[in-house]
Amino acid sequence: MIEFEITNQANEEVAKIIYNGFDKYAKQNEIHCNYKKFNFIAKDKNKIVGILEGHSYYDEVHIENLIVLKEYRHQNIGSMLLKKVEEHYKNENIDNFNLTTYEFQAPKFYEKMGYTLEFVRKNSRNPKLNKYYYSKKIVPEN
Repeated sequence: MIEFEITNQANEEVAKIIYNGFDKYAKQNEIHCNYKKFNFIAKDKNKIVGILEGHSYYDEVHIENLIVLKEYRHQNIGSMLLKKVEEHYKNENIDNFNLTTYEFQAPKFYEKMGYTLEFVRKNSRNPKLNKYYYSKKIVPEN
C-alpha cells in the first residue's frame, strides 16, 4: 500500500530523485537540464544583510527569493544582488530570468530593474496577494 508523508525540507535522497527525474526526462527530449541551486549573499562585515536565492535549469534562471534586512533597505542592496546574478549568468547560454512577486512586495522594483510583466494572477480574496509574473531576456556580451 502506498503511504504519503509531508515534510518541510527535502533531504539528500529526495533532492537526488527530483534532480535525476528531471534530468532523465529532459535528456529523453534532447534537452539539457543542468539544474543548479544558488544563493547570492550580501554581507556587511560578517553579517548577512541580503540574500538572493534561486536556481538555473534548462536555459533560464529562476529567482525564488530576494530579501534584504529591514535596516539595510533603500541602500540598493537588492538591486546589486539582482545585478550580480544577471552578470554571473550573462554568458552562460541562458535565455531569460524569471520570477514572481506579490502586490504587497516588489512589482515596481522589478519593473525598475528592467523586468517585463507577463501576467498577473488576481487573488479574489485579497488584492495584496495578486501574483505578478516577470521575465527579462538575456543579451550576451559579444
